[in-house]
Parts: sequence; structure tokens; C-alpha cells
Amino acid sequence: MPRITFIEHDDTEHTVEANAGQSLMQAAIENSVPGILADCGGYCNCATCHCYVDDMWAARIPPAKHAELDMLSGAIDANSNSRLGCQIRVTNELDGLVVRLPASQT
Repeated sequence: MPRITFIEHDDTEHTVEANAGQSLMQAAIENSVPGILADCGGYCNCATCHCYVDDMWAARIPPAKHAELDMLSGAIDANSNSRLGCQIRVTNELDGLVVRLPASQT
């Protein structure tokens, strides 16, 4: 099972086991990771699962599609490594992935 580390804005780490095929957002919610609100339930209709993918992992994740980029344009503190957790599917190749969470999702 791939292990994903979510790092809160205060540097608190949460390493969780995720199922291949589920989204990062689902893995965070199922493991009670604070900082992921997931208001829309994973339908790319909000930005409350906004996260920052560590640079060393960015090339291993498929690029964001148009709908995700639209949602990120309204996210607080979005930057070049911002992604929506609902749009990133966990694969075995992402074992060890590190994502950081913003100070606020609202």
C-alpha cells in the first residue's frame, strides 16, 4: 500500500496508507488528516483539498487539467506546485509522496 505524507502548515506530519486508485483527498479524509475540507466531495467544484506537491514528486504526477486549473485560480496562496488532492490518483509509484497543506482552505 502506498504511503503518503501530508504536512500541515505548522509542519505536523501525517503519514497514511492509501489505496491505489483513490484520490489524495480520499486518503486524507479516511485517515482524519486535518486541513483537507473536501467540501465538494471530490468533484473538482471547489479548492478545499488544495495542497502543494513537493518538487521532487511533481514530474511523477499527471499535469493538472483545465477544470483543476480553474479551481486553483481561486485558491488561497496558490503557487506553481499547487494541486487539488481530489484530482491526484494514488498509484504504487507514488509510495512516499509528500504534500504540504496551506494554512487555510477557506
